[in-house]
Amino acid sequence: MNRGLKYMKVFISWSGDTSLKVAQQLREWLPYVINSIKPYVSSEDIDKGARWSTDIAKELEDSTFGILCVTKDNLEAPWLSFEAGALSKTMEKSFVTPFLFDIKRSEIKGPILQFQSTIFEKDDIKKLVKTLNKACGESGIPDDRLEKTFNVWYPNLEENLNA
Repeated sequence: MNRGLKYMKVFISWSGDTSLKVAQQLREWLPYVINSIKPYVSSEDIDKGARWSTDIAKELEDSTFGILCVTKDNLEAPWLSFEAGALSKTMEKSFVTPFLFDIKRSEIKGPILQFQSTIFEKDDIKKLVKTLNKACGESGIPDDRLEKTFNVWYPNLEENLNA
């Protein structure tokens, strides 16, 4: 492993069972496509016995990219809005995208509307991956390799999310 490799922390926010499953799939899938991404999902990445509020606050502060897993079940969840606000604290340095699963853009209301969303569709997810790669800066991968890697791994994500 390259010791000089820098990771870009990606905070994946969820609220509710469906949203959690989407978050877990993205957490597992994203590093296969862009290996310099280090996703964080609270249910998976907080050590037992740790103070979850302190751990989440630290991750929110250190992350430069946030993905909010939005479903019909959690559209009104205050936790998503809180984490969206915390992630967007430094707008010039951080990105926040709602990842819409089984919900239409027209159904989104409230503060989450201000962010450019991603829908569960191949071309839109490819745009998200390109944005993530660009945000990685020097530790991103060349566009041609990103295209090939995405095409290899996308069917895996699609199959797992549809399940």
